[in-house]
Amino acid sequence: MVRHLLASAVMAAGLLAACSPGTTTASAQTPAPATATRHPVSGLEVIDLVVERGTKKLAFKVEVAATPEAQAKGLMFRTSLGDNEGMIFPSAVPEPKSFWMKNTPLSLDIIFIGPDGRISNIAANTVPYSLDSVRSSGLASAVLELRAGRAKELGIVPGDRVSY
Repeated sequence: MVRHLLASAVMAAGLLAACSPGTTTASAQTPAPATATRHPVSGLEVIDLVVERGTKKLAFKVEVAATPEAQAKGLMFRTSLGDNEGMIFPSAVPEPKSFWMKNTPLSLDIIFIGPDGRISNIAANTVPYSLDSVRSSGLASAVLELRAGRAKELGIVPGDRVSY
């Protein structure tokens, strides 16, 4: 799936750019284990991610779209995503983010994570193949994609903490 992030300067220029290069930020990430697993379809590294809802910890296995190429492809053309699976798009520098659903047959929940590691906003049940931009409500240091409706099913809301 094509995941394009539009930096504010790029948006002002009216140009569409691929996602930001993926590196982790110190506030929300921990190093990956030495024995990394790879996703059988994407070949991307799969890591543990936790969403903290008060005292409840919701565990996910997520693919890491860490390179510009991986971020540009995202979940493009994928037809399934498990209940506890997703994809994380980390960014070296927090900035406004914008995604679209071009070439994406799955409806997704797109979760924007602020520089403090907390969810800032959620674009729930995105429209497959849509070219409309889905934007963060402020600066984002990462974006998490889950199967559509999953955030609501689990009670995930803005303010919840995400760590990986």
